[in-house]
Amino acid sequence: MKMSVKLAAIAVGAAVVGGGFVLAEGAVRPAEAAEMTVYKSDSCGCCGGWVEHMRRSGYQVRVIPTDDLAPIKQQLNVPQSLWSCHTAVIDGKIVEGHVPATAVRAFLKTSGEARGVGVGGMPIGSPGMEAPGHAPEPYDVMSFGAGAPTRFMTFVGADPA
Repeated sequence: MKMSVKLAAIAVGAAVVGGGFVLAEGAVRPAEAAEMTVYKSDSCGCCGGWVEHMRRSGYQVRVIPTDDLAPIKQQLNVPQSLWSCHTAVIDGKIVEGHVPATAVRAFLKTSGEARGVGVGGMPIGSPGMEAPGHAPEPYDVMSFGAGAPTRFMTFVGADPA
């Protein structure tokens, strides 16, 4: 009996150490992490900042460079009012623009019939749009599906308001 308890403890310890990961607060656990595909221009620095924000939050991100995002947004039926500088797809759901990882995680858990979430434009202070010396702007993350986009969450910078 004691031997099986010791073996179980060793197995759990090896799994944690062997996994080689540390969970940051709010990070996606590896079992939950699905690959996110991001369509963006190679020349867009703020998109790169958002991709790094998502990676730091535990997401696996595959970037597909493109110079013409409009056909992708149209094919995915992203509302024009939410169009931004990059478009991502994860688990069949759409993430448009500078949506914080916190909102993506919450949306994936509760999305129901909604097809995606988005932040129109490029609000100062949103992930990838940090501007030293400038206060972050409040902005809404909108969910969208069959009807008009609706407010899903409100943020100031990368933090929920």
